[in-house]
Amino acid sequence: MGVADARVGAMVEVFVVAFWVGLAFNAAPGAVFGESLRRGMRGGFRPAFAVQVGSLAGDAVWAVLGLTGVGALFTVPALRVPLTVGGCLLLCWLGVVGLRDAFSAPRGAAPGAGQVAAAETRPLVSAVAVGAGMSLGNPWNVVYWSGAAGAVGAVLGRHADVAGLATFFTGFMASSLVWCFVSAGFVALLRRAVPPPAVRVLEGVCGLALIALAVVLAARLVTGP
Repeated sequence: MGVADARVGAMVEVFVVAFWVGLAFNAAPGAVFGESLRRGMRGGFRPAFAVQVGSLAGDAVWAVLGLTGVGALFTVPALRVPLTVGGCLLLCWLGVVGLRDAFSAPRGAAPGAGQVAAAETRPLVSAVAVGAGMSLGNPWNVVYWSGAAGAVGAVLGRHADVAGLATFFTGFMASSLVWCFVSAGFVALLRRAVPPPAVRVLEGVCGLALIALAVVLAARLVTGP
């Protein structure tokens, strides 16, 4: 019974650590938040949340690859370079779109019911895809997850196994999902609090930030980790 209790206690510790690590990981400002803010400034909670969820799906892929050791393959230039270049291009494109939107007036015409449904669905699907693409286009994430596997082993000691890694994954994803709501909720509140001119300024700032992050990612590709 003592061994079982120790096992449960270790798993709880791993879950709690993973939960807080996930919050710290997601709370760091970055491209995903910039795109969530950009889309949320015009569309509110739902598009901002969709970007976050898409990014979470991409993070889940890197997590599985990193925790299982498969992610080491993505440190090979033949895989890392194309992915990183694709990520840079995506960030540049999103940045240009942000700058364009900052100088364009919001669409104000009232469409029919069918058009409204389609108009609401397409941006959400696009936001999820963009969020996933931003995460998957940054193969350096797998370095983090490969290191996380070693950290889990250090906590669990001789109890380290698939269940321990799954517990860490679950804790991290749980906190990440919580952060999706927190981040999108913050953007929605900010959208209501600022006047329309400030919304367009924020869109422009987000566009510039995304382009700058693309440059940073490209520079990291050239100089290495």
